[in-house]
Amino acid sequence: MYYLDLYQELKQLWSADTDQFEFDGLTVSKYNFKSASQHLLPGAENYTCQKHGKHFTPDSIYLNDIGAMNDHIYLRDVEIKENESFSYRVFMPNGEKRVKRALFLFHGFNEKNWDKYLPWAYHLAKQTGRAVILFPIAFHMNRTLSLWSDKRNMFLLSEKRKKMFPNVVNSSLSNVAISMRLHAMPQRFIWSGLQTYYDVIQFITACKNDEHPLLASDTTFDLMSYSIGCLLSEVLKLSNYNGYFSQSKLCMFCGGAVFNRLSPVSKYILDSEANIALYSYMVEHLEKHLEKDAHLKHYLAGDHKEGQIFYSMLDYKVQREYREQLFQEVSSDLMAISLKQDSIIPAYEIVNTLQGAARDISVPVHVHDFSFKYNHVTPFPATEKNKELIDESFRMVFDQAAEFLMSE
Repeated sequence: MYYLDLYQELKQLWSADTDQFEFDGLTVSKYNFKSASQHLLPGAENYTCQKHGKHFTPDSIYLNDIGAMNDHIYLRDVEIKENESFSYRVFMPNGEKRVKRALFLFHGFNEKNWDKYLPWAYHLAKQTGRAVILFPIAFHMNRTLSLWSDKRNMFLLSEKRKKMFPNVVNSSLSNVAISMRLHAMPQRFIWSGLQTYYDVIQFITACKNDEHPLLASDTTFDLMSYSIGCLLSEVLKLSNYNGYFSQSKLCMFCGGAVFNRLSPVSKYILDSEANIALYSYMVEHLEKHLEKDAHLKHYLAGDHKEGQIFYSMLDYKVQREYREQLFQEVSSDLMAISLKQDSIIPAYEIVNTLQGAARDISVPVHVHDFSFKYNHVTPFPATEKNKELIDESFRMVFDQAAEFLMSE
């Protein structure tokens, strides 16, 4: 079956939004999840770190009028129930009651549906024989308000944003909601990343406690990630909470570079004003911001290893030796697949991060180029044109990924 046909059939089955469906030897099941880390998010009156017994009161006002043009976009994150309670899906080989090897598939930035990932999950499940978990990042996929994906309303907001910021580049109905939110409050990027990290740890801990119907208590979790999902995977693997990822492989596709080496301005990802705000906050002035925000400083530059690693992944020059030592220690468990014409996360920046400034870290970075038109957002176009070439390239990439993930 060609990639195009696979994409269309899986998309149709997925869109029915049933609790379970079967397809070509796989069962795809939906499960509900409630995040225990929602309380970390911006918008609360006070915060407590239970682990360290520390209490924090926000030092600055929550609302910032930069880019705040719509009450349904500029909500208090801590109050958004769709982000707290949501569903995830598992692709499971038929005939398996419970597995001891599973694979997280993490998506990219500003994603609103799983469509393009369905053939990826299918192929990985078929090739590896493992359960593949499609787990959404905070404030992405089905963890957002439906309004943020409403084309008419988002088009009107984008037009309004263009008038407010006449020099904005790549403002669109696809990215206006996330651009407005990050422009007004860039630290949302950090908090949503940390929440997702803790959600994954919560998920695995439940499995270790024998609370999942498909995953055994001694399941090993590997990681397959794409784009910004690679940053999440890197923090998970490098922090290795409770040894959960000691035996895990991590394969990165179109990602792996530190934050300030990305170029995310795209009508599908972020507009230029939001990107400038993010870069200013997280790269140019982060230390000053942390001095004003004790809560964020505690998690990012305090006693939390996951936050320290997240911090080291924001700016190439900051904590480079620390970051590279961590990559060195797990280099045999890492691999990256990049694309030559990817301008969002260029292959050479992935090499710079994963192989280090001295190129002395032995993480393989494979650079592919396809003979059809593609880009970072759409590496495998679901089109009739060139469908044989697209199918061949898709299988080449995911066969390579599956082979690595199954290697000892």
